[in-house]
Amino acid sequence: MTSVPADEERRWWKEAVVYQIYPRSFNDSDGDGVGDIPGIIEKVEYLADLGVDCIWLNPVYESPNADNGYDISDYRAIMDEFGTMADWEELRDALHEHDIRLIMDLVVNHTSDEHAWFVDSRSSRDADKRDYYWWREGRDPEATDLDPDDYDTPADVDEVPPNNWESFFDGPAWTYDDQTGEWYLHLFDRKQPDLNWQNDAVRDDVFEMMEWWLDRGIDGFRMDVINLISKPDGLPDADPEHDVKTIDRAVNGPNIHEYLGEMRDRVLDEDLLTVGEMIGDEMPLETARRYTSQEPGGDGLSMIFHFEHMLLDEGDEAWDVVDWELSDLKVVMDRWQEGLADEGWNSLYLNNHDQPRMVSRFGNDEEYRRESAKLLATLLHTLRGTPYIYQGEELGMTNYPFDSLDEVRDVATLNPLRNAIEAGTIDGFDDVKDIVRVKSRDNARTPMQWDDSEHAGFTDDDPWIPVNPNRDHINVEAERADSASVWHYYRDLISLRKDRDVLVYGDYDQLTPDHESLWAYTRTLETADGDDTLLVVLNFDGDETRFEPPADLASEPAEMLVSNYDADVESVETTTLRPWEARVYDLA
Repeated sequence: MTSVPADEERRWWKEAVVYQIYPRSFNDSDGDGVGDIPGIIEKVEYLADLGVDCIWLNPVYESPNADNGYDISDYRAIMDEFGTMADWEELRDALHEHDIRLIMDLVVNHTSDEHAWFVDSRSSRDADKRDYYWWREGRDPEATDLDPDDYDTPADVDEVPPNNWESFFDGPAWTYDDQTGEWYLHLFDRKQPDLNWQNDAVRDDVFEMMEWWLDRGIDGFRMDVINLISKPDGLPDADPEHDVKTIDRAVNGPNIHEYLGEMRDRVLDEDLLTVGEMIGDEMPLETARRYTSQEPGGDGLSMIFHFEHMLLDEGDEAWDVVDWELSDLKVVMDRWQEGLADEGWNSLYLNNHDQPRMVSRFGNDEEYRRESAKLLATLLHTLRGTPYIYQGEELGMTNYPFDSLDEVRDVATLNPLRNAIEAGTIDGFDDVKDIVRVKSRDNARTPMQWDDSEHAGFTDDDPWIPVNPNRDHINVEAERADSASVWHYYRDLISLRKDRDVLVYGDYDQLTPDHESLWAYTRTLETADGDDTLLVVLNFDGDETRFEPPADLASEPAEMLVSNYDADVESVETTTLRPWEARVYDLA
């Protein structure tokens, strides 16, 4: 191992590779068609063999499942479908016995409408917890541009919501409550009312809950949509000219740093992995640095998830997908590599439970599925930051070929589809199935493919969501039996990153910023024995691409550390890269 830069401290979460588990779709131990915690326990040896250092566990808390567990009704209980608290403790212990840490999903922008806090809050206008949520009087429709017919209110109620915000899941961000005659705010589903973080008691209860989990031995939190917790003063209308109204008003609110700073001071420390999901079109780097700064005045998060690279193929309308160029992706990634080089830290991901499968989106999931899956893995594990592997990514799992609305489970897909069909915008599912196959979050939520059996070894019963039919050749059993598989390639990358500090702490230098198919860069770490340098060369194309090294690297002695094709070199030379070829040269 080489030494890290003198001005940088080692942190385990910088050196870790994190594996994300979506429990509902990972492994079903009891045959009810739903993945569970005992099912994860059965696969701990698998995770250890892969070599990952930390598990991010998506929500397993008590929930009515309006949004697959992101609508929490009890933060200190485990959903019956997933098991018991004793099961969770057994999982924690099994992971820790294999030196694998565990972080939990923290969902505190909103709760379920079945949470005890909200049940009390909606019971009367004078309820003890009324101010735990955002309750407001409606408005006279004559004083607004809003149409009362667009809102679900009783026939005798002639009013519209307090503002014109729209839910991220389509439709109004406000729901009228018959019981108290006021409206409550929900930036997501109507069963996910937003917590009012302006209330000191809300923050006290949230921080106490976080401490409760930390006392049970977890190693950190992934913080769901955490930059939405501070709402703008007065909850003003959004600009009606903007297509996505709520984002413009709700992200990075005026008190966000105050709330996160208080969380840092009362709950968190630098040895915990804390990653904040920060939604929005573009995150200013100075804001990102403040979120991740460990210095006084910083918010102290380990890292954040931003979405700039996830928006490259987003069109103006819900059903639009636009082409992206490699140079566009490089601009985004370079901005973050450089912007957090001296202060802060990057998270590295290309898919998760909310995004389509990365080989279908950024690679070629047909002729060059294996090669492009390996290339994308090479990118994620050789940039500066902490790599996140989403379950099945290490197999090269692909998007699902949806043919019917009956196969769709995700509320973020179902709501706009049903609204569009009802409004006559589309005639039916066939009009948009190609887009659903590209964009739906359900693409990532199909069951983990353990073998080539009918239900892919995930369950003995019908699964809660269909299994991808390509399980017959994309599955763990086949991948582990093939030494040239995507799985073994991931294993090698993870091992390499543990062995070489340059892949964690080294500087990143872009060599081909404008090339439309070639991405080449170096990682360099100054050590007492001289520079430790790696050269990464990636051909993002189904055609051959010529690589001509820069003059200062040409003919330099080199060893091939990793490649997704057979390649043996002694120096860095001009070469023709094969389709989706990835190479990592050791220049040390």
